[in-house]
Amino acid sequence: MTTVEPGTEEPLSDERAAILAALAKHRWLFTATLTDLTDEQAAARTTVSELCLGGLVKHVADTEDQWVRFAREGTSAFPTFEQTDWQARADSFRLLPGETVAGVLADYAAVAARTDEAVRTLDLDRAFPLPEAPWFEKEEWSARRVFLHLLAEISQHAGHADLLREAVDGRKSMG
Repeated sequence: MTTVEPGTEEPLSDERAAILAALAKHRWLFTATLTDLTDEQAAARTTVSELCLGGLVKHVADTEDQWVRFAREGTSAFPTFEQTDWQARADSFRLLPGETVAGVLADYAAVAARTDEAVRTLDLDRAFPLPEAPWFEKEEWSARRVFLHLLAEISQHAGHADLLREAVDGRKSMG
């Protein structure tokens, strides 16, 4: 069975519709943790790590964007281990001066829209070898596998965001 994508007449396969629905649900669970926070609260470190809620949104947006580029282009989407800008990576976990909750959420919404378009249009079976890095096995990932990985990333970080939010002001996103 197929569904029609809202605003179009093009049928969307059940698989693609399921991926989109799951991404939307878990993105909402993730971003809801920033509801009613000030920029200062979103920048607050509530654990021994550098991690804060605003930085976590930046990190997830960067990660999602990079993986979708991988699904489109292959390993060129990733810098080599030696080319990695470790300061920029560390900064991706922090809300920096001048960055706001509204800004990082808007940036993430733009990334999510590009991801959703990729889910609708990419060949889900097209695969590329993973880049060489200490944390990757020598294998290929299809676009389908990338989208499943993104679902796991978003879900995992939604749990982190729940803990960080509760430490900021006691608010829980669920329960």
